Amino acid sequence: MIDRRLKVLRAIARHGTVTAAAEVCRLTPSAVSHQMQALARELDVVLLEPVGRTVRLTSAAHTLLEHAAGLTLAWERAQADLAAHRTGELTGTLRLCGFSTAAAVVAPRALLRLREEHPELQLYLREAEPARAFDLLAAGDVDIAVVVATPDIPPRSDAAFDQHLLYTEPLDILLGPDHPLGGHDAVALVDVATDPWIVGTPGRTYHQLVTLACTSAGFAPAVAHHADEWDTGAALVAAGFGVALVPRLADLPGRHDTRRVPISGTPLPTRHILTAVRAGSADHPVVAAGLEALRRVCATDLPELSTTD
Repeated sequence: MIDRRLKVLRAIARHGTVTAAAEVCRLTPSAVSHQMQALARELDVVLLEPVGRTVRLTSAAHTLLEHAAGLTLAWERAQADLAAHRTGELTGTLRLCGFSTAAAVVAPRALLRLREEHPELQLYLREAEPARAFDLLAAGDVDIAVVVATPDIPPRSDAAFDQHLLYTEPLDILLGPDHPLGGHDAVALVDVATDPWIVGTPGRTYHQLVTLACTSAGFAPAVAHHADEWDTGAALVAAGFGVALVPRLADLPGRHDTRRVPISGTPLPTRHILTAVRAGSADHPVVAAGLEALRRVCATDLPELSTTD
């Protein structure tokens, strides 16, 4: 019901280039350019101005996006209100996406609850990095995203989405079998400040998580290796190549000999996990059921998590 070209314009505003917007919207760059030119002609305004290899939105484009946000919000609310009139068993499709740990631990438990309570509901889960998850939400490809709060996702004030804390997860330090602190009940982060570190690829969520945690503790980690999979990181730690931070819910392969030790002191490193939906869609019965299932799993099945905002 909402002109697809407005979604494309929003993608350009978020990503800064026609090429990036085209990838997100599953279009070619030429198709994006054509759509923007056609929309500009219809509205008789200039929407985009080239700036080097990027584009800049004009004031008219920003005005259009403000109105588009209002239209999208109204449409999501209309769909939610209409769905509330349907009687009988909850039906339809609920599409979730989440980053690796949430997709492996939290989301499947929520889907099991939903399958038991609403057997006619079609369920779909997709693993996605947080920044990508918001692109999927904006495109209407998923209904709920479970994401880690990092600097590269839209702020919680972004009017296009409703974001709420789902849980706060402690981080543990992962040590090799011969590490002198391996037998401790808890370790302060500064106690391993001089160790070599195993972190994720720069730009990815895990890299940001470790960097922020170490910086808050007063040091910059001496990065020895990059690993994005828990299996790779645990193997390196087990072999004595460094230490790593691991979220409490991360499931580590048992074949690697490592010591997982809680962290003490302040600040206590944690990561904040959010649910995100398109603004106006949270009251849709199917989306509301999904959000409630996620909250119940975190509150009752996973006592190690904090669910207080």
